[in-house]
Amino acid sequence: MKKLISTTLASLFCVACLNAQTFDMKVAQPSYNDSIGYGWDVTNVPTAKELKKGLKRPVFFSVKVPDGNYKVTVTIGSKKYAANTTVRAENRRLFIEPLSTKKGELKTFSFVVNKRSPYINNKMSVRIKEREKDYLNWDNRLTIEFNGEAPAVAAINVEKVDNVPTIFLCGNSTVVDQSREPWASWGQMFTRWFDDGIAISNHAESGLTAGSFLGSNRLDKILAMMKPGDYVLCEFGHNDQKEKMAGSGAWYNFSYNLKKFIDQVRKNKGNIIFVTPTQRRNFKDGKIQETHGDYPDAMRAVAKREHVPVIELHDMTRTFFETLGEENSKRALVHYAAGTFPGQDKALADNTHFNTWGAYEVSKMIVMGMKQLGLPIVSHLRSDWKDYSPDQPDDFNKWNWPLSPIFESLKPDGN
Repeated sequence: MKKLISTTLASLFCVACLNAQTFDMKVAQPSYNDSIGYGWDVTNVPTAKELKKGLKRPVFFSVKVPDGNYKVTVTIGSKKYAANTTVRAENRRLFIEPLSTKKGELKTFSFVVNKRSPYINNKMSVRIKEREKDYLNWDNRLTIEFNGEAPAVAAINVEKVDNVPTIFLCGNSTVVDQSREPWASWGQMFTRWFDDGIAISNHAESGLTAGSFLGSNRLDKILAMMKPGDYVLCEFGHNDQKEKMAGSGAWYNFSYNLKKFIDQVRKNKGNIIFVTPTQRRNFKDGKIQETHGDYPDAMRAVAKREHVPVIELHDMTRTFFETLGEENSKRALVHYAAGTFPGQDKALADNTHFNTWGAYEVSKMIVMGMKQLGLPIVSHLRSDWKDYSPDQPDDFNKWNWPLSPIFESLKPDGN
């Protein structure tokens, strides 16, 4: 049994060998280090004044844990001041949208965070890219971000859970948990819609093809973590169409790699779902022009032959962009004037990669695709879920996303 640590030192409690740790955030906590295994991380430790009168900046708290799924329960608010708090985890995965609490009001929420490392077994690890080495997704701890106009957290409980179904995500820069503002992808918004009976494990990375995903051992990592009945969602096509090696193309190499996903997932008793690629913002006469060649049709053909359900994100994002129109569709993507973000000396105009609002909207399309397929797992949607249609998008003027403190002007790999 773990040694009980005094609340005056760290307010860490171990609950009867159940891998549960509770932190009283109303008292001082240390800066994170591996030897202690918990503490404030990423940004400066909150001062005594901030704890008493309220934070006005984002803060992060980390707990060192093994790979797995963890039920995180947070108590939001303060008895001393009114607060407004957004909760995210790891690489900006959204769990709680901006939430206002009155002075003295406390609200408690639970959600499941998947934590992983590159390690698979004694002979194999995921071959992560250089840019991934500082991702919060791949380190040895679970990190929770508290952001907003006046973030306040009173307590955190972290408990390992082994019995919840997991949805694994495979794909490229349109799926990955983007680590830096202003970039975002639907995978890190998808977590917002599920209750604490579901885990989301996003293994996508910018620039990957179906083949390089397999070649970097990412599917092997998923298979090592998978339980019978878990789900694997695969979205590829953006980068696959740029492959030029022998045998490349939609109908041979791409299709062959998709079949590998199917066979391996089913061998491990998982459920595989295909997701056709998001459209690029490429307008002519008010209509989106096709830029993916035969790749969406190749994915559909493999799915039909192998009886794989398909979420038609390709069609939904076309409707979404055309509904917004040529100019307003920029509001869903990384289109920003120079100087919008710290260190951004040039304008950003990216017609592939989504910003946070666009990624949020696309995540709703994925959920609707799952509902249209009648997948049992949608029974775990949160009670505030409302059905969505891409021809009736949310108002981008009402979007509220408190910025995380890490920015990058360099576009993600892939296009």
